[in-house]
Amino acid sequence: MFSSFMVNAWQAGTIVAVVAGVVGFFVVLRGSAFPAHAIPNGAFAGAAGANLIGVNPLVGLGVFALGAALGIGRLSRRGRADAVTALALVMMLALGAAFLSQSVEYEPQIFSLLFGEILGVSSSQILPVFVLAVVCVLSVAVLYRRLLLTSIAPEIAAARGLRPERVETIFLVIIAGATTMTVPVVGALLIFTLMIGPPAAARCFTNRTGLALFVSVAFALATMWGSLAAAFLTNWPVGFFVGTFSFGWFVLGRLYATWHRAHGSPKVRVVLAQ
Repeated sequence: MFSSFMVNAWQAGTIVAVVAGVVGFFVVLRGSAFPAHAIPNGAFAGAAGANLIGVNPLVGLGVFALGAALGIGRLSRRGRADAVTALALVMMLALGAAFLSQSVEYEPQIFSLLFGEILGVSSSQILPVFVLAVVCVLSVAVLYRRLLLTSIAPEIAAARGLRPERVETIFLVIIAGATTMTVPVVGALLIFTLMIGPPAAARCFTNRTGLALFVSVAFALATMWGSLAAAFLTNWPVGFFVGTFSFGWFVLGRLYATWHRAHGSPKVRVVLAQ
């Protein structure tokens, strides 16, 4: 379980889980699950295009993820955010399908970009992943109060001089950075799972923001570590366990929230029901 290739997987998985827990907490708090799903798919298309023309897939990931984030952020100001995000997702999936159809590595590339190859992570990939992770976490730390205020009370944030639309665009760029870092490791679909399941479960267990953020990271780490161990012992795909454990955390969270609504104070019941 701790052979050389597994050590790289443990390191990369830990970094990815921390970022997913931190960024995913605000994805859930801001109701940005749809953009968080669309942007990794944009990165998937970029990596496929870069592979087709012989460029480092990380470059394609970054360009398309950033383009998707800025495009969704900009166009959402002029129309319905859900419609804009859906159209961006459709277009990027179409591009990804077109790029992959021209590749001689069609099936392996689909599997790699969508589900990742965390058990095949090389030592040379750890440093870029770590650097992008630090950038994403520091960006969230710098914007923490603004993200929190615009998430919970955008009208009050606007009255205090903040521009919620600008904060949203910046946050989408942070998601793009996290996507660029994580898609090569866990894939476009699994990073979405990690960004939604553990943070959504964390919000069910506590209404204290700082504690919920900590619990979100803890659940994401437990999900990733448990998935790697289970995959090594059973030879089943890591993605199966990531999705199953993430869903399991959320079910436990909803059960706890239901119990707490029945036995907790009225104030707590209101917060947990949101």
